[in-house]
Amino acid sequence: MARESFAIGNVRVRAGATKEVELPITRLVTGGDVSLPVRVVHGREPGPTVWVNAAIHGDEVMGVEVIRQAMATLTARSFRGTLVAVPVVNVLGFMTGDRYLPDRRDLNRSFPGSARGSLASRIAHLFMTEVVSKCDVGLDLHTAADRRANLPQIRADLDDPRTRELAEAFGAPVMLHARLRDGSLRQAARDRGATVLLYEAGEALRFDEDAIAVGVRGVRRVLASLGMIDPEPEADALDVVESRSSNWVRARGTGILHLDVHLGEWVEAGQRLGGLSDTFGRRVRLVHADRPGIVIGLTRAPIVNAGDALVHVATPV
Repeated sequence: MARESFAIGNVRVRAGATKEVELPITRLVTGGDVSLPVRVVHGREPGPTVWVNAAIHGDEVMGVEVIRQAMATLTARSFRGTLVAVPVVNVLGFMTGDRYLPDRRDLNRSFPGSARGSLASRIAHLFMTEVVSKCDVGLDLHTAADRRANLPQIRADLDDPRTRELAEAFGAPVMLHARLRDGSLRQAARDRGATVLLYEAGEALRFDEDAIAVGVRGVRRVLASLGMIDPEPEADALDVVESRSSNWVRARGTGILHLDVHLGEWVEAGQRLGGLSDTFGRRVRLVHADRPGIVIGLTRAPIVNAGDALVHVATPV
């Protein structure tokens, strides 16, 4: 018996086919339509239904490339289950390179949304209705905020056995037990019964080839672990650091920052991480680690004020 077609928006995707769909969002003042771009790979054989999304923040472009590369070799005829890919969720922010929507709302604090709410709320509602409600597992791809950089890492509820299994399968250098944030896609999807991994890597408005490669391999490893594609041969054993606690080292003064550490570097408590200087180069303050661990995030801002986040250190289990 042939597998049933997959319904999304006002179309149906037959088994063994790949189809691109546009889900209407709003209309521009010029009269042009704005739509959510979706690609559905509806396998010929049964299996899980998974979504992967990027650019919930419009300046986080790296995940778009991860999805493009991860899907490049997928064929619906040999695929098991269904993959729903949404490379750009914040379409309006993406077009202008802006993290937020035109009304300055953060889309990732607007879930699950409402059909009659703000623009952010309506996009969140559309995504929940047409994508999340039809899926078992979700992969939410992000980069660091503006003027920051992140080591490739998975953030997830590591106390949930199924989530932990998929986090290990992804194989990022670090997997961090992370609390749920109110209004986030991860929280709203969890409330609907989905298993969600959040991938953080790289910088806003930048392509980082290493972070992209880790993301592509991770997406495909998760699909393989779910039995949706055949596993690929591994060249090396995965070395994943688990952490349940992390903290930003913050500036204790104002100045021009010079860091001595890099992403992925191991540091000891009390170790010098860098220093602050005045405009003539006179050292005004040193920056030290307050805990041992691995550096998973850095500021890229050369000028910092007291209280600014400088170095993100995760403590291994």
